[in-house]
Amino acid sequence: MSGAVTDIANMAGTDWLPVVFIGLMGLAVVVYAILDGYDLGVGILLPMGEADERQRDIMIASIGPFWDANETWLVLAIGLLLIAFPTAHSIVLTNLYIPAAIMLIGLIMRGVAFDFRAKAAVDHKLAWDRTFKLGSLITTLAQGYMLGQYVMGFDNSWSAFYFCVLSALGVTAAYTYIGATWLVMKTENALQQRAVQWSIQAGRAALVGVIAVCVVNPLVNPGVFDRWFTFPLVMFVLLIPTLCFIAFISNDILLRRLPKAGDRHCSLPFYTVVGIFILSFTGLAFSFFPEIVPGQLDIWQAASARESLQFILVGAVIVVPVILLYTAFSYRVFRGKATDLHYY
Repeated sequence: MSGAVTDIANMAGTDWLPVVFIGLMGLAVVVYAILDGYDLGVGILLPMGEADERQRDIMIASIGPFWDANETWLVLAIGLLLIAFPTAHSIVLTNLYIPAAIMLIGLIMRGVAFDFRAKAAVDHKLAWDRTFKLGSLITTLAQGYMLGQYVMGFDNSWSAFYFCVLSALGVTAAYTYIGATWLVMKTENALQQRAVQWSIQAGRAALVGVIAVCVVNPLVNPGVFDRWFTFPLVMFVLLIPTLCFIAFISNDILLRRLPKAGDRHCSLPFYTVVGIFILSFTGLAFSFFPEIVPGQLDIWQAASARESLQFILVGAVIVVPVILLYTAFSYRVFRGKATDLHYY
């Protein structure tokens, strides 16, 4: 009798541990997209005019205390994929080797440019700013392309390629959107007014991208279509795109009324975009869960042994809250408006 109870408990552990780890992975991916998304967006938005140097400095200062730590969440997500779902890690990285390498080149360009712009001769500062901007653009396009490849199940057809290009442009628009709203929250005066216009334009581009992906994805993935449009579940799950659409429209209306006296509501556009990101990733998770490699593997097939997952869970329970607390603490310490950039 006790042996049967143990077997049931072991089965429950085997069933639920992969769910816990895919949840942790999902958390890491969403937080990365939000936090590194806005600093990538700020990098894309850097104005390159000779007269824009002071604005570039303030934009860099707005992300300076955070941008490096934001990438911790990407490392955490990939680490969890490798350790908890090694089979899926092998398939994903094998198929995404080239775009992942391009993404790393973009990240390296950003890191080098961020440091060298402070140490280079004045005549070379603009060149490093351009490198930072280009690195940000390369990174976002690569991430969007990889997302498209993942959604398409790593299909190599021309239709899949066009979808991946659409995804790359959509993710770039979304990162630009959240980066622009970050600047609305963190800057003042002429730069803030400029950021408001960037936010309006990027928001409309991101809305077009989201609508396009929402239309194309169910058409190219019959399983996704069935999941989203099966009655009566359709009555509930369509709340996700509906709320997302309302958030886009309401944010556009609010942005056209900013800035207000006393800088009121300047942070609301950023948090609205955060909500849009969460809704978008919720929709993506609903489309494919429990598959971790669409059309090939679910989380139970790809999971490591139960003993390994139990061991890893101990570390995750310690590490993830520490990263969350550190992140919250850093944002509290550096809250408020960005000021002129100074190097000592």
